[in-house]
Amino acid sequence: MTEKQKMLAGELYLASDPQLVAERLRARRLFREYNSTEEEPGRRGEILSELFGSIAGDVFIEPSFKCDYGYNIHVGDNFYANFDLIILDVCEVSIGKNCFIAPRVSILTATHPVDAQQRISGAEYGAPITIGDNVWIGAGAIINPGITLGDNVVVASGAVVTKSFGSDLVLAGVPAKPIRKL
Repeated sequence: MTEKQKMLAGELYLASDPQLVAERLRARRLFREYNSTEEEPGRRGEILSELFGSIAGDVFIEPSFKCDYGYNIHVGDNFYANFDLIILDVCEVSIGKNCFIAPRVSILTATHPVDAQQRISGAEYGAPITIGDNVWIGAGAIINPGITLGDNVVVASGAVVTKSFGSDLVLAGVPAKPIRKL
C-alpha cells in the first residue's frame, strides 16, 4: 500500500511521503487563497469546491480556515462555520446538513501512537469523524478522532468530545458527557 492508502485506511503511515507533502501544500495554497478573499464571496465557493471532497448546497466558512488535505471533507447543505475552524482531515470528515460551528473549533481525525518508539519514528494515523444533521458545535470545542455524533446534537463551548454519542443530546465538559436529552 502507498502511504496515502494507509492514511485513508486509518493505518500507520508516514506523513513525510512526497505525495502527501505535495497534497498538503496544495491544500495550504487553497485555504490561504480562501482566507484572503473576504471581498470576493463568489470566489470562495469556487475554492471550497476545489478543496473539499464534496459540498451539498450552501456552505459558508469565516476566515481563517485551515485543513490538512481538504479532499476528505464532505459537508451538507446549509453549513456555517465561524472564525478559526481547523479540520485535520487525514481520514474522512462527514458533516450533515444544517450544521453550525462556532469560533475556534477543532475537528481532528489525525492522531499519533501512544507507544513512544512508534511516535518517534514519525508514524501517525487517523480515524474518521461523522457529524449528523442539525448539529451545533460551540466555541472552542474539540472533536477527537473516530467520533460519530448523531443528529440534533449540541456540543457546548469548550467541550472535548472523546467518544461517540447518538442523537438529540446536549454534550458538555472535559471529557464531554450528555447533560440533557433534547
